[in-house]
Amino acid sequence: MRATSSAQGSRGSQGTHDPLAREIMINSVDSYDIRLATPTSCDKYPAKHHARNVARKLKASSGLIFLSGQPTINLRDSDQTRPFRQRRYFYYLSGVNEPDCSLTYDIERDLLTLYVPDFDLHRAIWMGPTLSREDALDQYDVDRVHYQTALKEGLQTWLDERKEGSELYLVHQSEKPDHLPADAPLELEKLMPAMDAARGIKDEYEIRMIRQANKVSGLAHREILKRIQTFSNESEIEGSFLDTCVSNGARNQAYQIIAASGPNAAVLHYDRNNESLRNKPLVCLDAGAEWDCYASDVTRTFPLSGEWPSDHARDIYKLVERMQEECIRGMRKGVRYLSLHNLAHDIAIEGLMALGVLKNGTTLEIRQSGASRVFLPHGLGHHVGLEVHDVSEKSIMAFGRTRPHWATTCLSPCTASAPVLEEGMVVTVEPGLYFSPLALADARNQPYARFIDFDVADKYVHIGGVRIEDDILVTATGYENLTTAPKGEEMLAIIRGE
Repeated sequence: MRATSSAQGSRGSQGTHDPLAREIMINSVDSYDIRLATPTSCDKYPAKHHARNVARKLKASSGLIFLSGQPTINLRDSDQTRPFRQRRYFYYLSGVNEPDCSLTYDIERDLLTLYVPDFDLHRAIWMGPTLSREDALDQYDVDRVHYQTALKEGLQTWLDERKEGSELYLVHQSEKPDHLPADAPLELEKLMPAMDAARGIKDEYEIRMIRQANKVSGLAHREILKRIQTFSNESEIEGSFLDTCVSNGARNQAYQIIAASGPNAAVLHYDRNNESLRNKPLVCLDAGAEWDCYASDVTRTFPLSGEWPSDHARDIYKLVERMQEECIRGMRKGVRYLSLHNLAHDIAIEGLMALGVLKNGTTLEIRQSGASRVFLPHGLGHHVGLEVHDVSEKSIMAFGRTRPHWATTCLSPCTASAPVLEEGMVVTVEPGLYFSPLALADARNQPYARFIDFDVADKYVHIGGVRIEDDILVTATGYENLTTAPKGEEMLAIIRGE
């Protein structure tokens, strides 16, 4: 049932009758599948490669980038520290997942310097020593390592020696280093967009991390399918997922686990995970492990036995499955992602019309009215990387620079201002259909209410919702599905114990 290989994606891009063919941007080098890539170390995080990439995006030949890592912070009114999560912009240029560090990158000298915490004997006795200069230089792809006490002198030296016009680039004003002179040449607007643009295209190392995160997530999803008939509460699903991830080296989750049974599955970001599974037809499990700060994002919806509990549940699952499969087959460089989003809506509308949920209009009329957004209120997907909703130069769901995402995602046709998929992007494809009592009640008062048969829609409310989500890598010839969690008939067979 799954389209999992880049070869499949390549074959899907060759058909002359492909409805998405008109979305391809043809260039003179397309037939050669050329991709320029800088070789990176297999052992170390490619920090220098990332720093150079950001400098290119800045279009700067000189200047100093300064980034501060996440500091150690205690919980309010407590001597216990907050759970540590490294700042992602800092990690992108360092690969360092330790607190209380900072870095500079001298663009002209191509010099990446890491600053690590000063040695503290008391802390070392209680918590173990912090990262030493020697260990840091051995572990990380940096040119120099100094202790934090040297940062003030290092910044002042650069200021004293800087060329006219060179700027000190920061992501946030709040991360301005202490003791900088009042007239320091700070630049606060350019660095974040440059880093967003750099992070949108993943290199081989990053793809390897995302693939590993998906591998662990797949193991965790598979284990739940094997045991689901023994579970009685959503909390057991969450606990099982965490157990498998931690046991396989993925201590952190990319986001809060969603283990939503029955009507709870209509709540897009449900995270209470504490209700009984008794008499629930389906479970929507949205859960993804993190591997070395890189995310996976995986959703599966499944029954509590190896068979569909009703025609209603089966029909909605099959419709969402079709939405996802057709959208994944359309994934390739040059395609406008917003076109795939619109394709998902068209398939949903056609399917819901066949089931009697939607009525009284053509597919285009219903989509333009906004009625399908009652059942599919979110976008088809997003970038995945150091964040589960990762950054990029432009949102793949954006219509243009001046119109808001929420106002345009159901409009047609897709315009030339919408960005296209590029080789090296990793994005989710996560269609869903939801039957929310709140959304349906609101829809009764909207102009598009004439397109909805509310009596039929109410028959699906007990299901809650169905969402299926995979992480897709855009390749030179098509795509590769990085997600290994079972779905479709394979998923049902595992639940049955086959």
